Amino acid sequence: MSRDFLKQQMKPIRYRDEDFKLKDGTLLKSRIWVPHGKGPWPVLLMRQPYKREIASTVTYAHPSWWASNNYVVVIQDVRGQGGSEGKFSGFSQEASDTSETHGWVRSLPECNSLLGTYGFSYQGLTQLIADEGTPPPDCMIPAMTGLSEKEHWSCEGGAYWWHLGLAWGLQLAAQKAQREKDSNTWNEIRESLESKKYLLNGYELLQKHDPEGMAYKWLQLSHERTKNWNSYEPLDSWLKKPLLLIGGWWDPHLKGILDIFEKAKIAGGDPKLLIGPATHLQWWEGIQKIQLNFFDTHLKEKDKNFPFPKVKIWNLTTKSWETSEQKVNSTWKLLSNGLASISNLEGSLSQIADSDIEVNTEVNLVHDPWRPVPAIGGHLSDCPGEVNRFELDIRPDVAVFTTPPFSKDQRIEGIPILNLETKCDREGFDLFIALSKIPSEIKNVSTQLSTGVLRITNNQITEKSFREIKLQPMLATFKEGDCLRISISGSGWPAIGINPGQNQHLCEGPSPHCLVTTISLLLSNSKLKFESLISS
Repeated sequence: MSRDFLKQQMKPIRYRDEDFKLKDGTLLKSRIWVPHGKGPWPVLLMRQPYKREIASTVTYAHPSWWASNNYVVVIQDVRGQGGSEGKFSGFSQEASDTSETHGWVRSLPECNSLLGTYGFSYQGLTQLIADEGTPPPDCMIPAMTGLSEKEHWSCEGGAYWWHLGLAWGLQLAAQKAQREKDSNTWNEIRESLESKKYLLNGYELLQKHDPEGMAYKWLQLSHERTKNWNSYEPLDSWLKKPLLLIGGWWDPHLKGILDIFEKAKIAGGDPKLLIGPATHLQWWEGIQKIQLNFFDTHLKEKDKNFPFPKVKIWNLTTKSWETSEQKVNSTWKLLSNGLASISNLEGSLSQIADSDIEVNTEVNLVHDPWRPVPAIGGHLSDCPGEVNRFELDIRPDVAVFTTPPFSKDQRIEGIPILNLETKCDREGFDLFIALSKIPSEIKNVSTQLSTGVLRITNNQITEKSFREIKLQPMLATFKEGDCLRISISGSGWPAIGINPGQNQHLCEGPSPHCLVTTISLLLSNSKLKFESLISS
């Protein structure tokens, strides 16, 4: 490495702020980092609602690092956020603003006409939507995002993401208060978040301070049980471009990433998929250089064969990277003599074929909203990630079903789906499901691998109904002697609000309106199966 090169690397990367005027006269503010030396260079663009100075450094290397690798980096405040003018209205504003911004970025004097985009969450969606006819970027790396406001951004199984939705909505409401120089509102929101009072008063705070915000609107839609939800469709010409999709096993948007992956294949693209050991905000070592490698491949005329399998996923138990194996996993029936909710050792999972066994047992779960079963770990709770849920599994309001020890190693990949027949003594109830590994060599451990939820409203009291609950996708290898476990409860607080059991009241925090609920699990038609993670 030459001394001149080292001196060049030691120089601070320069940046400037620049305005871009949209066709409607709105000024969008961007911060631009420029490499040393003589350009022009490719541009990396991120459009975000959290102020350009932050530049998503909660998960990404600082723009100066990308610039030191000979990229111009443009971080733009979206309409109505940060230093940009206009009213912030969420996803609906982004297609047109993205299209205009791309034209402006390509016209920058430092740009060599090549454009890549990156960013996660909101910044992931801004990469994917544009007006019809807009030329696509040369490559994209959307991470931890989705296209459906209901399925990928706010709800699972019909239940609103209580902790996540309220916390994010209040963050945006606080930003709105800061723009309006309303310090009282900002402090009120901040105190609620820090004290965790938002879990009880967040609904009222959003209604009071940001009733036009996305989070509050989504919460209202989830209560109304309406089909009037927005979803966004990327242009086929964009999906055909080089695409690296990044997801995390404990990220709430993983199903959105898988959906985009399938859409890109259908459009004729060749997307790459990377699912790692990550929550929404905590990623894994090495991810920055993987993204740099992708950009270098497609923006710098380097080796076009990106050294990466089409699908690369992290095994949750072996702690290693693997490629996807599209094979059918076993199916299990839930068995019990009626004590699966009072004894964590009584309920079982059997691989016996449906025709070989008769099961007529009823297991009753009593959900007490005064002491709801908490959600821990996973992708929706306020403490996401890997966790030991043994202390939850031994609660008498959690029904537990466990396989016998496996006689040989078993690799399980896919989307867990639990089919149950139920009845209930209330107008509404929830089914919160966890799938875990019981290791053979350690006692009192139940390593949670996946969770899911289904919200039932307008229930016909005491009538039998079939339910299907889809859990978070997963990949895990069970060693010889390990066991697979399914746990079922009537709540997952505060990942989801408490179902009050009566239709005239909203699902929210614990309240006097919430009723003790008895949920009967009818095991005659129970089944745990796995759907393929990706289509063949």
